[in-house]
Amino acid sequence: MIKKTLLFLTIFLSFGATSAYAGVDAEVAYIFNTFSFLVCGFLVMWMAAGFCMLESGLVTTRSVSTIAAKNIGKFAIVCVVFYLVGYNLGYDIPKGGYIGSFSIWTDTSSLEQGYSGASDWFFQALFVCATVSIVSGAVAERIKIWPFFIFAAILGGIIYPIQMGWEWGGGWLDDLGFADFAGSTLVHACGGAAALAGIILLGPRLGRFTDDGSPANMEPFAASSIPLVVLGTFILWMGWYGFNGGSQLALGSFEDSTAMSKIFMNTQLAGCGGCIAGAAITRIVGGKTDIIMMLNGALAGLVSITAEPLMPSPLAAIIIGAVGGLIMYLGTNLLNSLKLDDVVGAIPVHMFAGIWGTMIVPFSNPETSYVTQFIGVASVIAFVFIFSYIVISIIKATIGLRISEEAEKLGTDKAEVGVIAYSIRD
Repeated sequence: MIKKTLLFLTIFLSFGATSAYAGVDAEVAYIFNTFSFLVCGFLVMWMAAGFCMLESGLVTTRSVSTIAAKNIGKFAIVCVVFYLVGYNLGYDIPKGGYIGSFSIWTDTSSLEQGYSGASDWFFQALFVCATVSIVSGAVAERIKIWPFFIFAAILGGIIYPIQMGWEWGGGWLDDLGFADFAGSTLVHACGGAAALAGIILLGPRLGRFTDDGSPANMEPFAASSIPLVVLGTFILWMGWYGFNGGSQLALGSFEDSTAMSKIFMNTQLAGCGGCIAGAAITRIVGGKTDIIMMLNGALAGLVSITAEPLMPSPLAAIIIGAVGGLIMYLGTNLLNSLKLDDVVGAIPVHMFAGIWGTMIVPFSNPETSYVTQFIGVASVIAFVFIFSYIVISIIKATIGLRISEEAEKLGTDKAEVGVIAYSIRD
């Protein structure tokens, strides 16, 4: 009996050992790929909570409820418009083309496709939400909530899908050889370019800059809760594993599993590099270690590695992230010098670091070139900025964009949503 048992175990273990690296059949691969989309999509959805917490912590106490309302509202609106028109604008695009079709998403699930169509829609829809969230923080504390919702719908349903389709939908940038693995440009720089248009047209918060153009005393604009900002950053960081890892788009083979693991590792190290850079530069320049620059440095590092999280070595990932953190710091100072009021630092984190992350791709990926990357970055930013500027200008000229001076002094919580975030104060 013992001999038979041992023989059975030997055969079983031998079978397991020989099949561990063997490819799975199509149905099993379909299940694993679909599971990957769903779980990673859930992680990207968790980033919506991260953006909400980070933005709520960085605005003043009188605007926290408004930030919460904007984040849950645009989340719902963007998902609906992406279903109605956005998905097919990006993914129903002719090969080498410029725009897809204005049509509602339809289920194309099949075993040959390799994953559930609904799981793909879910995963991609959460990317759109992340893009629009970048705008929310930059324009905080002076924009009316419903004009913001209208712009969010246009950005998520039309602007983002068109430029995304140029690469991920098999459009002209894809044919050119442009590479942006998980969206340093297509998501982050896109959101940053839209945010730049917004803050230019809105103008700075009342009293944010002095008459000579220098930043005013920050005390009236102090963040409402640093722990909340830290929590939001950690939530965003966690979501980034789904953001980058899920962009492998498959989990049905040894190669895909190994690649996803390396993507997770490089994503982690790049965020660490950016955080350390933010801490070091503020200590060297200002004599104090700025927690906000550490947090935004981490996010800038994560943005920087997003364009190519697989190919770099772990050491290269740290360096890419650290440079992203330095770029974020310099970009923040640049915006201040130009009297451009970006409340949360969204543009330096997402657009400036996103440009860097996309442009450095050829360093580790020989299948693309610096010229091609530049063409892709320049075309996306130009398209998004100009389109956004026109749309926001129309909104401004018709229904209005900015709250009144009286409402701004009162606070957006009282003026826009009627709910006070913090009823108990020191």
